Amino acid sequence: MSQKCSAQKHKMRRNPDPMQNDPGRREREYHTGTLLKRFVSYYKPYKRTLLMDLLCAALTTVCDLVLPMIMRTITSTGMESPELLTMHLILRLAGLYFLLKIVECSASYYMADMGHVMGAKMETDMRRDAYAHLMELSDRYYNNTKVGQIMGRITNDLFDVTEFAHHCPEEFFIAAIKATGAFLVLGSINLPLTLIIFIMIPIMLCCCIAINQWERAAFRRQRYQIGELNARIEDSLLGQKVVKAFANEAIEQDKFEYDNVKFLGIKSKTYQYMAIFQTSIRIFDGLMYLSVVLAGGLFLVLKKVEPADLVAYVMYVSTLIATIRRIVEFAEQFQRGMTGIERFLQIMDADIDIFDHDGAKEMVNPKGEIRFEDASFEYMDDHNTVFEHLNLTIHPGEKVALVGPSGSGKTTMCNLIPRFYDVTGGRVTIDGLDVKAYTVQSLRKNIGIVQQDVYLFSGTVYDNIVYGKPGASREEVLEAAKKAGAHEFISHLKDGYDTYVGERGVKLSGGQKQRISIARVFLKDPAIIILDEATSALDNESEFEVAKALNELAVGRTTLTVAHRLSTIRDSDRIFVLTENGIEEEGNHDELMDQKGIYYKFYQMAERLR
Repeated sequence: MSQKCSAQKHKMRRNPDPMQNDPGRREREYHTGTLLKRFVSYYKPYKRTLLMDLLCAALTTVCDLVLPMIMRTITSTGMESPELLTMHLILRLAGLYFLLKIVECSASYYMADMGHVMGAKMETDMRRDAYAHLMELSDRYYNNTKVGQIMGRITNDLFDVTEFAHHCPEEFFIAAIKATGAFLVLGSINLPLTLIIFIMIPIMLCCCIAINQWERAAFRRQRYQIGELNARIEDSLLGQKVVKAFANEAIEQDKFEYDNVKFLGIKSKTYQYMAIFQTSIRIFDGLMYLSVVLAGGLFLVLKKVEPADLVAYVMYVSTLIATIRRIVEFAEQFQRGMTGIERFLQIMDADIDIFDHDGAKEMVNPKGEIRFEDASFEYMDDHNTVFEHLNLTIHPGEKVALVGPSGSGKTTMCNLIPRFYDVTGGRVTIDGLDVKAYTVQSLRKNIGIVQQDVYLFSGTVYDNIVYGKPGASREEVLEAAKKAGAHEFISHLKDGYDTYVGERGVKLSGGQKQRISIARVFLKDPAIIILDEATSALDNESEFEVAKALNELAVGRTTLTVAHRLSTIRDSDRIFVLTENGIEEEGNHDELMDQKGIYYKFYQMAERLR
């Protein structure tokens, strides 16, 4: 299943049920047959390696199947014709076994080497597909899924797939060869005794399948809980400053202890099922040996089996039981692998809500006219309506601001333009075309976003700026930084543009991070700019510096600003006041102040708080 095919499969769902596969709901479960059918496609690029691996697996069974026959020959010759049991015969048989052992060891080496490499390559392919699919999922998925759960699925869960991909075909193929070979040889020695032995196998398999279902459910709960544990650790570590500020280390430890002990309980239950499973197999082992002792001894007394045949019979039964035990030992790995595949498919089957529609075109040199035409939006997860029948036009190159109380839909409006979400009614257009008529990539390449919560990647200052235009020259990066008012402070850093910023930019101040993010947008050079409360978290000095950079950035571009600090939007061409009833007021700063309406009250309140 290639990355491309996987993405196309989900994009073909033109009207996906928004609640289907909703990560906030109980996740879907798959039948074993479905999991295997979906997983088999990952073997396709490695068919030759797999066939060679299975051939080597077959060769490793030769010694186990031939050794009982060698011992039968030696025993029967020694008992019936002692004069024929010569050193020459023994050396020939020993030489044959030695050669077969060399073949077995060579085959085992290939399985251990190339077989594991094949599994690792399949794991890599699956992780690549999962990551590519995650990149296409909308904000709705991430709003409902913990990052710790996602990390667990594409790392720990897929580790087990490597062993599963390698050992699953091998173990079952080897077991099939040994079981078939043992049945044919044992049947030729004594068919009634063989039927007694083999009639226990279906009964044993039924018991194993039933217990395996319990194990599978336990492994599923175990994987989910380890994801919760990862999410808990990530949450507390990323928020460690808040934890320390409120002296709540004990509370966080209690939360962690709760999840940790819960994981222990689930894991203990898993081991209980494993113990039941292994004990059941030992019981059937004992019944098989008991049947050989009783029935074999009886047939020996009745002269219906020769002593030499009984020796070979016992050795074949031992081989058969050893094979069954090996499958039992593999059962835990099998369940881990199946659980990993299931959790992988739960990611791959999450619907892509935002995709390129048929006939989507590239956005080239947009003028920047934005329209909301009878637009409505509600969050599908909880059916929370944000606004309905909204109409708004922003002209090319115009500076527009959105103000209003929290929850009135300002940020949501901004998210609809680059299609982080899609409207649930009406449409949003750019230059007269519905945003859905453009390819998602070209649409977003022409929109620059500066948010309140700046995200800087772990790396250098240079790496974070050049992210706006991968492949840009160093001169272009420096010019963008100068326009953003960031060049001076960057030059005073210890390593300049090569200074490591730390995880999420923790080594920089809020104002410094914001100016780097503005430099990133300058380098991108988009036609449309969205400023989502870009200065609300800054101190006065930083706000002043960032505001200068934003004003420079807005020149010649269509700019949409969301602001709580009304002083930052006084020079906007138009200001829209949003409430739960939609757009209540519209005009520039002076016009709205003259109206003495909602904006006037907001502004007077802000002035008193300064």
